[in-house]
Amino acid sequence: MSVAAVAEKVEEKETMLESIAGLCVVIAIWVFATTFVVQNFVIPSGSMEKTLLIGDHVVVDRNAFAPAAGWMPLEYHREPTRGDVIVFLKPHPEEPDLILVKRLIGMPGDRIHLRHGLLYLNGVAQNEPYAAMPADDGDMNHGYVAYRDDFPQDLPGIQEESAANHAPVWAAEIASHIEGDDIVVPPGMMFAMGDNRLGSLDSRFWGFVPRENILGRPLVVFWSFRMGADQMEKTSVGDKIGYMVHVVTHLFDGTRWSRTLHVVR
Repeated sequence: MSVAAVAEKVEEKETMLESIAGLCVVIAIWVFATTFVVQNFVIPSGSMEKTLLIGDHVVVDRNAFAPAAGWMPLEYHREPTRGDVIVFLKPHPEEPDLILVKRLIGMPGDRIHLRHGLLYLNGVAQNEPYAAMPADDGDMNHGYVAYRDDFPQDLPGIQEESAANHAPVWAAEIASHIEGDDIVVPPGMMFAMGDNRLGSLDSRFWGFVPRENILGRPLVVFWSFRMGADQMEKTSVGDKIGYMVHVVTHLFDGTRWSRTLHVVR
C-alpha cells in the first residue's frame, strides 16, 4: 500500500466526534493558560508612562506571584520585590474589581516620603530614571504640587485629593500610618506608585495594596495601538463597534510597531 493510501485511510478513520474532542482539548488548554498562567491586559491610562503607554497590550504572568502549588513542583514562584511592575486589584471598596498596573515601591516596614518628587526609601534617595519629576516652570500639569510631590508632608491636601477621587477610607486612615516625615508600610501591605508620578492615582491617594491583591506582573508588550485616554470609558455598543472599525481601518498606521515584543522592566 502506498504512503498516500495509508494517509487517506487514517483521515477516513477520524470521526466528527473525535474532531470535536480534539478542538475541546485545545480550548481547555487555552482557557487554563489564560486563567492561571498568562493573561492579556490593555493599558488604559498614562500613569505608567514611559514604561507602559496607553494602548499597550501586555502579556501578564499570573503564576510567579501566586501561591506555590504542591502538585506542580516545576512552577516558578517568588515574592514581589521593590521595583517590580505589578498588576493588582485596587484596594478599598470604592471601585470593586478595578485592576491596576503600578510599580512596587515599598515593602512591609519600609518608610517612604517624597521631596519635590524625589523618592526617599528608608531615608535614602532613590535613583529612578523611569519616574517623571515635577518641573519648575509653573505648568499646572507638570509643575510642583505640594500634596503630590512632597508626600506625605501636606496631609490636608492629600486627604482632600483622596476624598475627591472617591477614596474616603484612605483619607480617614492615612494619618495613622505617618511617623515623622514618612509613611510606614504596615505588615502584609505594599506601597505602589505609577512611573508617571505627575499623573498617577496610586498608593498616595487610595492606600496600601494587600499582598493577596497582587495578581501578577506584565512580561512583554505583544501589541501596541494608539488610543485615546478616554477610550476605556466608552462602554456603549455603538462606541465599541466604532472603535473596532477604527482599529481595522487604522491597523497599520495606528500600531506602534517599535513596541512589539517590548520587555516590561
